[in-house]
Parts: sequence; C-alpha cells; structure tokens
Amino acid sequence: MITTHARGDVRYVTLDRPERRNALTPEGLDELAHAVETADEPVVYLSGAGSAFCAGADLDVVADLEDGREFAERGQRTARAIERADSVVVAGIDGPARGGGLEMALACDLRIATPEASFGEPGVSFGLFGAWGGTVRLPRLVGGADARDLSLTGRVIDAEEALRMGLISRITDDPETIARETAGNDHHALALTKNRLHDDSSIETQEAAEASAFAELIDRYERP
Repeated sequence: MITTHARGDVRYVTLDRPERRNALTPEGLDELAHAVETADEPVVYLSGAGSAFCAGADLDVVADLEDGREFAERGQRTARAIERADSVVVAGIDGPARGGGLEMALACDLRIATPEASFGEPGVSFGLFGAWGGTVRLPRLVGGADARDLSLTGRVIDAEEALRMGLISRITDDPETIARETAGNDHHALALTKNRLHDDSSIETQEAAEASAFAELIDRYERP
C-alpha cells in the first residue's frame, strides 16, 4: 500500500494502490503513519501513484466495518502523525483528493497541487462525513463558510478554487520541486519553525517558546 525511499534530503512516501485510486485501508493507514514517523530526512514528500492522489477510505472496507469509531480514530492517529512529524511534510497532489485523502493532505505542512488536481469531501452524498480530522482541520484552514460549503454540499472543486480558498499553497506542474527546494533550507531551522507554527497554546506561551527557539538558532548561526 505504501512505498517509500529516500533521495538526498527528501523522503518519498507514495500511496501505491493505483487500481483503487490509492484508497486507504486500516493497514494502509498504519503503514502511512509509520513511514512518516520514522523518516530521518528534513522533508517528506507525500504523493499518490497513478492518476489520483487518494480517493479516501476504501469503501469496500467501510461497508464491512464492525467498529466505526476505531476506524475513525485510526485515521485521526495517522493524520496526527503527519501533522506532528519532525519532518516538514509536503503533499504533492495530482488528480483527485477525496474524503480521507483530502484529510491526509490537510494534515500536511504544505499542499502543492498540479493543474489537474481536484478536491472534495463527498461523504454526505453516501451517508458519511470526513471523520479523520476533516471537520476540525478544514474550517481552521479555509474558514467556516468554505468548509461548510464543501462538507455539506459534497461538491468537487478544482485547483484554482482550492488556491482561492487557501486549501492549497501553490499550483505547479511539478510539486516535487517544492519539496526539494524546501529541503535545501537549514534543517534545524525547518524543524523549529514547523514546531512553532503548530503551537496552539496561549499567545504569551507561544511567544516565549518562539524567543527560546530563536535564541537556539542564534547560538548556531554563522553569517553566510
């Protein structure tokens, strides 16, 4: 389900189930979390094999679930593993990102799309909703109005509309380039900056931690 290899300072993690548009099973979720958590490289590049980024949860698996809560929590754990990874995680989105696939992308630090990418939370059309953190991360990222529009209508949007919403960072023919460029930055600064950007404590606590992290970088700093 998940393939991984390193090239330079980038760990390439691929959702590799193209015959099912990279739909995620419970085992696939665990493999994805492990691949990201064990990466030693400063940047992880997450992409999908074939013509899709990820169709979301495998609906054949969903139809036979005995414990929906456990499946939801499993997906949430994987999304948190991506969000909290020491590495900066860049999603390279080419083709459809639907449901759980979109939710995995939401947990990434950067979402870079090709012009052929498309996005949707179609769960309501078949009696479900995005339970891998989708109802939490999506409104935080794009705002309540756009999050409700996507989640309650189930409509699909293209890369241009996703960029307007703030759902993605950029549109490019080669998202991998952004991962390589990001990996060219100072690795220690990348890790500390990611940590600071994900801090959701009080402003005063964040500012104190920010000052401490900056001091740590200054102690290592050498003028170019």
